[in-house]
Amino acid sequence: MKAIIQRVSECSVTVDGQIVGQIADGFLLLLGVENGDTEKDADKLSAKIAGLRIFTDENDKMNLSLADIGGAVLVVSNFTLCADCRKGRRPSFANAARPETAEMLYEYFCGKMSENGIDKVEKGVFGADMKVSLLNDGPVTIIIDSKELA
Repeated sequence: MKAIIQRVSECSVTVDGQIVGQIADGFLLLLGVENGDTEKDADKLSAKIAGLRIFTDENDKMNLSLADIGGAVLVVSNFTLCADCRKGRRPSFANAARPETAEMLYEYFCGKMSENGIDKVEKGVFGADMKVSLLNDGPVTIIIDSKELA
């Protein structure tokens, strides 16, 4: 499972001209589910993200977590994170999990974010053509792969 985390002042996702999810201070989280990913990957990744201390404290140090600031998360499914660009110019998406598996793990992951103390978890629409708007704060952008977590 791969995630791109962007610390944002605000963000939203729109489907067919309608806003389906939006937050103020928090994370825009792009989530890619790969073949072989399990609930254990979602457990590790959600716990790591919920506890990441990348918000600034009173001394302007990255020392506060999402829960510390009462922040929210907007989770957007993104199979293109699973792209393999090693050969040629057209990415292969063979590493992406099948939609039915990916959707189940995406929903599970979102639930785990709530269980890890995040009060507001907004979502995009799985499999839809989404338009994402954001105001990146920092900018702070972090990439995490569940396979690399202890």
